[in-house]
Amino acid sequence: MSSSQQPSSRVGLRGVGVDFGERTALDGVDLDVPPGTLTVIAGPNGAGKSTLLEVIAGTRQPSRGVRTVSSAVAFVPQRTAVSDRLPVTVRDVVTVGVWGRTGRWRRVGADLRAVVAAAMERLEISALAAEPFAVLSGGQRQRTLLAQGLARGADLLLLDEPTTGLDAASAERIREILRAEAGRGVAVVCVSHDPAVIALADRVVSLADGRLRGEGALAR
Repeated sequence: MSSSQQPSSRVGLRGVGVDFGERTALDGVDLDVPPGTLTVIAGPNGAGKSTLLEVIAGTRQPSRGVRTVSSAVAFVPQRTAVSDRLPVTVRDVVTVGVWGRTGRWRRVGADLRAVVAAAMERLEISALAAEPFAVLSGGQRQRTLLAQGLARGADLLLLDEPTTGLDAASAERIREILRAEAGRGVAVVCVSHDPAVIALADRVVSLADGRLRGEGALAR
């Protein structure tokens, strides 16, 4: 771990930049994500928010700089990023979250099936377990993807616009889960334009033109 990184950070970025050809999406980003906090990444469209989240998740390698991770990661994409042509049920989607705990080629045992059931119950989708993912509403899909993320049992939970375009009940339930996960020690990071999510945050990181323009804790 870098001596400049906070020992309690789940992930640290130092001088991170990302280029897409000749276009710079991120430049010179330094960031630490401590446990037990809800961090919101905010900024205008095209600011580099989703790219930053992908770098934190490890799904995109930076063009320069250093990413250091000290915990397992659960990345919850936007519901629109998941194909609705896959012939899978809600239970199937959530079960993907525990695959990392089973080891290669091992079946999901009763203990992990219980983890899946508990995640579905928290998101209030147990009654939909046998339903095809393709027929779900937007709110139900996002709840299912978050349940998958919770089933991973990771200490770093990342979400991309988790409440955008959802019905009021689904958005409120997701906000409650984000706050609860931070309360039990998980480092939660989400990209969001939702004022209600921002109001729940422990800190807000502001991006513009691929650069960190501000970072601060909110009075709670």
